[in-house]
Amino acid sequence: MDIFLEIADEYFFDNAYASILPLPTLKSTTTIGNTSHVSSSLLLPAISSTLPRDNIYRQLVSLFLMTLVFAYFFYFFFATLSYAFVFDHDLMQHPKYISNQISKEIRLSAMGFPLTTLVTVPWFLGEVKGYSRLYENIEDHGWFYAVFSIGFFLFFTDACVYWIHRWLHTPLIYKRLHKPHHRWIIPTPFSSHAFHPFDGYVQSVPYHFFVYLFPLHKYIYIGLFVFVNMWTIMIHDGAYFASGTFINGAAHHSLHHLYFNYNYGQYFTLWDKIGGSYRLPTEEQLDEKKRKDGEVWAKQAKEVDEFDDNGKLKKN
Repeated sequence: MDIFLEIADEYFFDNAYASILPLPTLKSTTTIGNTSHVSSSLLLPAISSTLPRDNIYRQLVSLFLMTLVFAYFFYFFFATLSYAFVFDHDLMQHPKYISNQISKEIRLSAMGFPLTTLVTVPWFLGEVKGYSRLYENIEDHGWFYAVFSIGFFLFFTDACVYWIHRWLHTPLIYKRLHKPHHRWIIPTPFSSHAFHPFDGYVQSVPYHFFVYLFPLHKYIYIGLFVFVNMWTIMIHDGAYFASGTFINGAAHHSLHHLYFNYNYGQYFTLWDKIGGSYRLPTEEQLDEKKRKDGEVWAKQAKEVDEFDDNGKLKKN
């Protein structure tokens, strides 16, 4: 994050802070003949502010604004592209698709971003202050580790997200945090970030925590940060490209939204198989005709109605 902060300081924040909180001027008096003249000059060049770049309060504000702008831009740009060119719009005819669902998804996402960003910024501040194990020179750990760290990051965070996600499905936590996201039985790309703010945050903690435990190259970290957000959109886009048993793609995640207690993983199915929560997509997801069949939809809607408000099967 220090890379982006340095660029933002250079091209925006230096001037912004200098305009809002400029350094005071130094006044001096000179006498010419019998007349005194008062002149003033800046202590430093006009670009200077009372808040230097390394001021912690300035960094907190700058990181908050940067992260919030990124969140809104990324969400609206890529979710809109996915909705326009990837999402199967026929799914909007499903009986469990909510009226005006997209506007509701967008509203929940947009309202949640500021609070999620606020509690996330301390992680980024720690990176900027040098407390993480992010590094800039490949030679520090070598190319082999750089490549290995990508897979390690994905497997580590997938394991953590799996158990956090299962915890979010415990009744007491579910109805307070995770239930808003499961309002979208038939998800769209816009539901990808439509969480309760703290739900989205706790699921993101492993991604931040990783770089405080293990070395990771800064540019790989940036790439993975973008990938994580892209993947979140992709598993909600209704395009069932991955049909295997290893990758937890959109077909697998659609079952999680339909039946609540399956496929908690983020990228892989490993922990679902270990934890007994794996459910393999069937022709209802993978066959294009059956995926849009009215009888299949009616059956799915009936099955969904068998779950209570906590996402658990109702007792007979």
